[in-house]
Amino acid sequence: MSGAYTGFILAAYGFSALAIGGLGLWTYLDARAQRRALADLDARGIRRRSDGSARSDTQKGAASR
Repeated sequence: MSGAYTGFILAAYGFSALAIGGLGLWTYLDARAQRRALADLDARGIRRRSDGSARSDTQKGAASR
């Protein structure tokens, strides 16, 4: 590769590789943090509201009006 645009093309590929790698790293680190936060909530006994809600569907509809 020794054309007039070689530098531009290599820089574009390099920038794209860095951007994609950065997004992958960001996704990995965020997933790890979310797993840690979820494990902390689970250890404290905090559950999702939808898992054991005492309210019925009719009560939910009336409360949202």
